[in-house]
Amino acid sequence: MKIAIIGAGNMGGAIARGLAKGSIIPASEIIVADPSEDKLEQLFREFPEIKTTTVNQDAITGAEMIVFAVKPWFMKQVVRDLKLKSKQILISIAAGIPFEELAHYVAEPEMTMFRLVPNTAISELASMTLIASRNATPEQEKLIVDIFNEMGLSMLIPEEKIAATTALTSCGIAYVLKYIQAAMQAGIEMGVYPKDAMKMVAQSVKGAAELILNNDTHPSIEIDKVCTPGGITIKGINQLEHDGFTSTVINAMKASK
Repeated sequence: MKIAIIGAGNMGGAIARGLAKGSIIPASEIIVADPSEDKLEQLFREFPEIKTTTVNQDAITGAEMIVFAVKPWFMKQVVRDLKLKSKQILISIAAGIPFEELAHYVAEPEMTMFRLVPNTAISELASMTLIASRNATPEQEKLIVDIFNEMGLSMLIPEEKIAATTALTSCGIAYVLKYIQAAMQAGIEMGVYPKDAMKMVAQSVKGAAELILNNDTHPSIEIDKVCTPGGITIKGINQLEHDGFTSTVINAMKASK
């Protein structure tokens, strides 16, 4: 299967690298288009088997799947400038553009489309990627899920849930990073070197995530395991609640919707 990626920026480049490291799409079947020859050259140095071009139409010729990793305000013009075929699969990473609008950009509005919402951890093959589909078969949906599972974890959702789930994942990763930053600052104030504090907190966050992802459990259950009666952890948990931690997180998520 040949896959074309339009855009070699942060997200497009990360997807190309992730695909090349995976087992489903051979690197030789990936072609990336971008007007920046510097970005393409950097990608080629890392993965010489990936093909590159500055001409979008050349990239999509013969491609069964086309990933549009361009800014939302460029999406309409970029898509309309291309001669897409009805059997090709269109994958959009452009935020805020629904299927109904995408369908007006193409000559074949009933072509198979996917909307993807990865987060920046895709560069580490650790993204939480949201996937919505339009006119796709179950086999096509499974293929896309399998491809992006190799770059972290992917989940198929209805399009109407994209706004809410984006707050949890794409925006949410920034809130987790904000927690890491705040915990670092506390560590520094208590005499821990910044780099040491950062690693300690980041690994603790990673460990907490692994507990949830790898076990049939719940955050409350894992918190109870740490909170010894009269111990120091429950004091900190109670202080978080006194200071409105839960409400603040909820309000931040809802503000991002």
